[in-house]
Amino acid sequence: MPGAGGGVAYAHVVGQQSGNDNLIVAASTATTTRIAQGQFSGFDEDDVRWVAALGADYGVIAVSPDSPYDDLTELMEALRAEPASLSIVGASAVGGWDHLKVLLVAQAAGLENLSALRYVSFSSGGQAIVELLGGRAEVFSGDVSEALPQIEAGNLKVLGILAEERADGLLAEVPTAAEQGYDVVGANWRGFYMPAGTSDEAYTFWVEAFRELEASEAYATVRQQSGLSPFWRGGEEMTAFVYDEVETIRELSEQINLTE
Repeated sequence: MPGAGGGVAYAHVVGQQSGNDNLIVAASTATTTRIAQGQFSGFDEDDVRWVAALGADYGVIAVSPDSPYDDLTELMEALRAEPASLSIVGASAVGGWDHLKVLLVAQAAGLENLSALRYVSFSSGGQAIVELLGGRAEVFSGDVSEALPQIEAGNLKVLGILAEERADGLLAEVPTAAEQGYDVVGANWRGFYMPAGTSDEAYTFWVEAFRELEASEAYATVRQQSGLSPFWRGGEEMTAFVYDEVETIRELSEQINLTE
């Protein structure tokens, strides 16, 4: 059910599917972002039941190989001195997830005027990286999956990964934001919600079904093939996670005047 970045489906579920025990709907960080920014026709995070998240594409902050910045602290110090001095590029729109990831790190670093940071949106991560390599931008904000080919080609220097722990492979030597003093996890998660009014029996069934799926070897293979990392939240934990994420994004969006 396409439309409004998931908003049409969300409105349909809230307005017409209450109590439907046999309906699950895919969601992601984009869902919570749009809810936080008031883009879902006035519907909020408490209008559905959040079931589980079972995989994520973690965020990275990167620069060109010849950049003078070697870690997140050096980058944040430059932005603190002159917030608009560096062009930051990503694939999401202004206020979207690539933009918000940089803001989360900047906020953790104590930068106050977040709206002064200069973010430029492109239609894909590839185009954003072309701008970086062409010298028309200084910082790239994206996800691990889109950055890996460019890292392998030697075209990106990753300053930090916004994950709970270090990645494997090419990113094994890249410290997390937390290791550098910034308590930030930028997970573009994949998950599901159900309509409000569904029975506790059905809700519990789906939480446990996804829990079993997430722990299986078959799903681990599919997750890896999809460029995702392990990321599990289920039931009450998932609900609390979504509420916290919406509140964080709502506060950030208010600071850059994007909340409707």
